[in-house]
Amino acid sequence: MLKIVLTALPIALLVTAYAQPQPVLTAKDYEQAQRFLGPNAEQLIDNGPVRPNWLPDNRFWYRNLTASGSEFILVDPAKGTRTAAFDTRKLASTLVKATGKTYEASRLPFQRISVAPNNQSIGFQAGGKSWQYTPQSDQLTADTTNPPMTSADEQRPGRGDSGNEVLSPDKKRAAYIRDYNLWVRDVKTGAETQLTTDGIKDFGYATDNAGWKSSDRAILAWSPDSKKIATFKQDQRQVSDMYLVTTNVGKPTLKQWKYPFPGDSVIPTIQRVIIEVDNPKVITLQIPPDPHRATLSDDISSSGTFDDVHWTEDGSQLAFVSTSRDHKQEKVRLADARTGAVREVFDEVVATQYESGWGSINWRYLPKTNEFIWFSERDNWGHLYLYDATTGKVKNQITTGDFVVTRLLKVDESKRMLYFMAVGRQPENPYFAQFCQIGFDGKNFAVLTPEAGNHQVSLSPDGTYFVDTYSTPTVPPVSVVRSLTGKKTLMLEKADISRLTATGWHAPTPIKLKAHDGETDIYGLLYTPTNLDPAKKYPVIDYIYPGPQGGSVGNWGFSAARKDNQALAELGFIVVEIEGTSNPLRSKKFHDMSYGNMSENTLPDQVSGIRQLARQYAYMDTSRVGIWGHSGGGFATATAMFKYPDFFKVGISESGNHDNRNYEDDWGERYDGLTANSDYEAHANQNYAKNLKGKLMLAHGMMDNNVPPSNTLLVVEALAKANKDYDLVLFPNAAHGFGSYSPYMTRRRWDYFVKNLLGAEPPHEFKIEMKADPRNAMR
Repeated sequence: MLKIVLTALPIALLVTAYAQPQPVLTAKDYEQAQRFLGPNAEQLIDNGPVRPNWLPDNRFWYRNLTASGSEFILVDPAKGTRTAAFDTRKLASTLVKATGKTYEASRLPFQRISVAPNNQSIGFQAGGKSWQYTPQSDQLTADTTNPPMTSADEQRPGRGDSGNEVLSPDKKRAAYIRDYNLWVRDVKTGAETQLTTDGIKDFGYATDNAGWKSSDRAILAWSPDSKKIATFKQDQRQVSDMYLVTTNVGKPTLKQWKYPFPGDSVIPTIQRVIIEVDNPKVITLQIPPDPHRATLSDDISSSGTFDDVHWTEDGSQLAFVSTSRDHKQEKVRLADARTGAVREVFDEVVATQYESGWGSINWRYLPKTNEFIWFSERDNWGHLYLYDATTGKVKNQITTGDFVVTRLLKVDESKRMLYFMAVGRQPENPYFAQFCQIGFDGKNFAVLTPEAGNHQVSLSPDGTYFVDTYSTPTVPPVSVVRSLTGKKTLMLEKADISRLTATGWHAPTPIKLKAHDGETDIYGLLYTPTNLDPAKKYPVIDYIYPGPQGGSVGNWGFSAARKDNQALAELGFIVVEIEGTSNPLRSKKFHDMSYGNMSENTLPDQVSGIRQLARQYAYMDTSRVGIWGHSGGGFATATAMFKYPDFFKVGISESGNHDNRNYEDDWGERYDGLTANSDYEAHANQNYAKNLKGKLMLAHGMMDNNVPPSNTLLVVEALAKANKDYDLVLFPNAAHGFGSYSPYMTRRRWDYFVKNLLGAEPPHEFKIEMKADPRNAMR
């Protein structure tokens, strides 16, 4: 009998070991994580970044959020004054009398104002009405001449430049599309004039369709004298269609539109035209149609208007740039606005892909001196060059050095000075931006914002002053006014994060690592739980966005919340963001490292970087590494799970473009090359699905008109054929970002990592809530 008991004892111990209860996360744990989501955390910052609303006389106003509510500040840089735009107590009291509603001085029911010259009156909208308030006399009157905007008004042509119309420089006329043709409306009288008559479906004027994005807004550029319009007639008649169907009771609705793929024999083209407005006449530029391409991104209106066109002041000439289908050649051209004759000035040819800047197009035509300012990475760094417009020859290189000009903000032709943003000059972090100046001749270079950190600037209308806001991921923002010489003239705000830190919040840790080549410096951020125990081991989550047009971190300034990184950390993870090689804002060589092999997706850098971090931070457990991303990050996540299955154990792939043959033509052909020159088949995720070892969740919106859901379904099909388990979340009628389903997706993401990476049980169907900032309540 004793023998039997002793024999059974190891079995009993084994059963007991396997019966150990699984760790459980409670709703309270999720509530703690929820506190660090964007809207919930951001409302705990006071006196944050200043966003100036400039007035024609160089004054500006801004709304400042405080611990008790908000205030409206009026600044006069010339006088060096910062004052309240009006007495909020008086206005609140007067508004109560006029409306019969209750308002607090620190929480007025509007967020925007208009300021009359000499501060004679303040305009705002409240209670469904427009109002004019005179601070000097404390008088408030209903403004019947300016009815309040509604959501319907914002979509309706006829409200200036706010809807689908484009207002002329003299603000007398507004251009818009009707039935594939271009029209203008007299703003004062409402009289309409049809400018073109031959536009038809899929061959219309000023139409905005890039496949992955579209709108009804006219894409055009008015001449400075408001007499001509530069636009195009877009030909997509033979372009292939995309199809999506709604989910609903009854028969679904078919959404069908033009959406070209890489390698298609026909892509949209634009026939450039100039239209005379007073006596309508269409002048076709004397060149073949251009591919639907631009120098800045994969659209022709990413700058907010018609990209790559520049009128002369008198409207006699139009400078423009034609981009080849593969983005390898840029042709700089000048058109005669009267005849449509086009002169070739110069071109630039690159081995990979050309881009004209980041956030703005960095070339300018200078007709007074017959010169061009041109952006190029020909010396491995993004710099400005001066060209002779007559000969098409380089006169001189303007900027030089191991840094990148990102945005050209001001050109002073009379003083022959340029003012621009640049990155790469701060040793702490090459992504920190600064505002700089230099002469056309390459002399008189100066950094106008010398403080350490990432600077964002806003220039006054005449360019004599600017607002500078600077911060780092660990240092809250400071906003000041400077003269164009860089001299500080006025302190505006210094952010107060005491209410945020009182919750236990702490900033992420900046990290510097070596890329997979062991030589190249790469940077990122590391997030830890607020109750971190260095003696414990924590699983790791890698948030990834591989670009190549952007990176995982994004803005390198201060932020209370970056996606749900800190929230995930609160649940018991170490979260990392690593800007891998092939992301922008570094050297051309750095950006081109994976050109032609987009499926590399910075993953060798992610793996190498996490291993380096684990040697530095012993609490990181590299036997439990997860990864997630959205869009390009969804593509990278699935690639990670299939090509690095022994390193990444859990992945969540959202809205991924898993096979770029099924994504829009411009993006793939720009960064991977034409299909004839690049092996798209070898880059497609579904071909490697059989390698999956870990846990993978795939998610997609079924009405995603950016990355069509077929991308994810190709991976689903391959996983099923390979007899692999996977999890799938589909959102009926949802677009690329999931819209109202986003909180649900966030909760599912948390649950998936908690259960499969942390090895714990999440609370059942926790409902994530985003609290509205009470300071922004519109009552």
